[in-house]
Amino acid sequence: MTRTVYYTATTLDGFIATPEHSLDWLLSRQIDQDGPFGYKDFEKRIGAVVMGASTYRWIRRHEPDSWAYAIPTWVLTHSRDLEPFPGADIRITAADSPEALTTLHGELVAAAGGRDVWVVGGGDLAGQFAEAGLLDELVVSIAPVTIGAGAPLLPRHVELVRTEWAVNGEFVCVRYDVVR
Repeated sequence: MTRTVYYTATTLDGFIATPEHSLDWLLSRQIDQDGPFGYKDFEKRIGAVVMGASTYRWIRRHEPDSWAYAIPTWVLTHSRDLEPFPGADIRITAADSPEALTTLHGELVAAAGGRDVWVVGGGDLAGQFAEAGLLDELVVSIAPVTIGAGAPLLPRHVELVRTEWAVNGEFVCVRYDVVR
């Protein structure tokens, strides 16, 4: 069964990036990519990706010569200035209503081919999926650092039930199901 998963990392005070969109707080931390809740196992589950424009721009700035995903990727934006990475299956679109988001979700699930859909970021996008009843799972790795301000993990009211947790390197990792 295809699940829609928000898989991310956060600071202890609940931010996924600084106000300047920096992830330096994350990139300086030790985590085992093969360990509990590690990225290597997670990426095997994924068949489609959806992200917001800020996440897409961050990836393009920090990895200008490559694209990390060999699976279909949707970028949600109201901007017309985004260009897909050459040769990658990237679809720039807007889903500016609950109905449009539901339609998009159907496309994501179909493209995933029985695997999961990854809501890469950010928190507001994951919140939109949750509000529309389309988010199934939150997997979050919590870093032992605070930054005081920035992009929140999930800036919406979402009820969750913890299903699993583990320690990986410096992180406490938790899997939650979204309560509907």
